[in-house]
Amino acid sequence: MSMIDYAAPAGMTRGYLSVPEGDGPWPGVVVVQDIMGMTTDIQRIGDRIAANGYLALTPALYHRGPKVGCVVSAMRSLVTGKGTAVDDIIAARDHLVADPRCTGKVGIVGFCMGGGFTLLLAPRGIFDAAAPNYGVLPRSLSALSSSCPMVATYGANDVLLPNAAAKVEAALAKGDVPRDVKEYPEVGHSFMNDWGFPTPAPTLERVVGFNYSEPEAEDAWRRIFAFFGEHLGPK
Repeated sequence: MSMIDYAAPAGMTRGYLSVPEGDGPWPGVVVVQDIMGMTTDIQRIGDRIAANGYLALTPALYHRGPKVGCVVSAMRSLVTGKGTAVDDIIAARDHLVADPRCTGKVGIVGFCMGGGFTLLLAPRGIFDAAAPNYGVLPRSLSALSSSCPMVATYGANDVLLPNAAAKVEAALAKGDVPRDVKEYPEVGHSFMNDWGFPTPAPTLERVVGFNYSEPEAEDAWRRIFAFFGEHLGPK
């Protein structure tokens, strides 16, 4: 598991590559960070995905300059559907496809902001499966009717994304997209992210419900790996 450089439209960028044990080939997974960036938590998630038989690449979306500017740029890309962050994520997918250790099947998984990018890119015909976790909803939910197969996860106590699971389910159902959409009743936002420290904004944590919850997180991972196993092919 190590940081690597890979080619993207704006020039070389960085990512965290997690490689399974053995010789492969394996399906690929692009892991898209939450707004916190390239944390130990998101690297641990990439390693967990690799341990389950996937070649996982996590783009470093805040690599190209000062963090504040990169955050603003990433959020702009999330809203507009284009820009450097989108290009870097797609380039990570292309890097995996070109890797001889990859089967050519590639999924995408994201958290919070990264979940938003996952929802944004799932209908574009470049990923074989998608797993948005408390993903910010795209401007046009109707695009999800053309999504790749999707396993989506939300918390009922997430005040940032009220009724998001139902909205995603309805949009996917219009296109009869293979799906597993679940809302966990006892958790809020970011319940799968275990940063190992309090969030930087305790008031936000209290109001929004940022809080890791192992039982729901583990069930969500069980669903993701079962779904990826079905739609990304043999590991």
